[in-house]
Amino acid sequence: MTNEQLIDIVRKFRIEGSVAAVEPLGKGLINDTFLVKTQEADKWDYVLQRINHHIFTDVELLQHNIEAVTNHLRHILQTAGIADVNQRVLRFIPTSTGKTYYVCPPDGGTASAKFLSENSEKNKADCSYWRISIYIADTLTIEEITPQSSYDCGKAFGHFQEQLIDLKEPLGETIPDFHNMELRLSQLRQAVTNDAAGRLKEVSKELELIEAHADEMCLAERLHRQGLLPKRICHCDTKVNNMLFDRNGNVLCIIDLDTVMPAYIFSDYGDFLRTAANSQPEDSPDLDSIEFRWDIFEAFTHGYLESTASFLTPVERKHLPFAVALFPMMQAVRFLTDYLNGDTYYKIQYPEHNLVRTRNQLRYFQEVEACRERMSSLVK
Repeated sequence: MTNEQLIDIVRKFRIEGSVAAVEPLGKGLINDTFLVKTQEADKWDYVLQRINHHIFTDVELLQHNIEAVTNHLRHILQTAGIADVNQRVLRFIPTSTGKTYYVCPPDGGTASAKFLSENSEKNKADCSYWRISIYIADTLTIEEITPQSSYDCGKAFGHFQEQLIDLKEPLGETIPDFHNMELRLSQLRQAVTNDAAGRLKEVSKELELIEAHADEMCLAERLHRQGLLPKRICHCDTKVNNMLFDRNGNVLCIIDLDTVMPAYIFSDYGDFLRTAANSQPEDSPDLDSIEFRWDIFEAFTHGYLESTASFLTPVERKHLPFAVALFPMMQAVRFLTDYLNGDTYYKIQYPEHNLVRTRNQLRYFQEVEACRERMSSLVK
């Protein structure tokens, strides 16, 4: 897309100031992101994003969730008398129609209701979807996983959940059943039945380990059906680099809100530790070097429990160590499903890539399991 086309899209939104330049920003894997610089010194710069509507298929719901959450957080900050609200919560800019996203058809014209309704699914798939938010200047992100950054992450995302406890606006699931273990196991078993890529004979040990723990790993769904485990508003992508820090190292703002939706708190707690506390990358074939990083677990847990003390139920607190084991097992199931299906979902760099990932996550699961009792003691 040309610079002129990007500027034309920016003009669909009610920004203040004149566009001076549009430049690529960051290295996001899902959405394409650009920095919109304005000519006037007293006006905001902006962040322009093309939403990946192949992953987030319901853009209307996606933006509804984000607007409900950011409006709620903004109200909390304003009520508390915080002066720099635009530094502490994302603010999305509406178009002339009042929506916080713009639909651009493939020819670059205006996506009329008629255009979207005729052959609706194909037309929507061919369009691009855009949004703009205020650029939060003088901030930085952190990539390094350390005990300090893990503590900050646990405290920040726990506080994020706490702030949204009394959100009255109903939210939907932007990726339905994203962390539903029962569904993930069902998909794996279907892949075993189909054996589409003829790889079943290679994975008997992996399947045996998964099935040995399958019933326990579906505990969250059973607790929810029994009314013992609530769904809360969670971020569902807890990473150190999804926080903005000021120049003094203080957390200012949680970003990347596309996956904010109702979920068990296990999603925010367990998924962070799945990657952060694994001593090796998730696709490392060096299984003997995989260790559970206790220092990261301890720091993240201290931060998380500090900021969630006001609302966590005994059931949620008790099962936090379960969540640490759940997520590597769930990811192993997803990797193995894709391997059996012929690598149709995850990008691979070589034919056995998904199998290596599966074995990595299963080995990490075993390392986590060996620490479950010690984790429970720390949580208590």
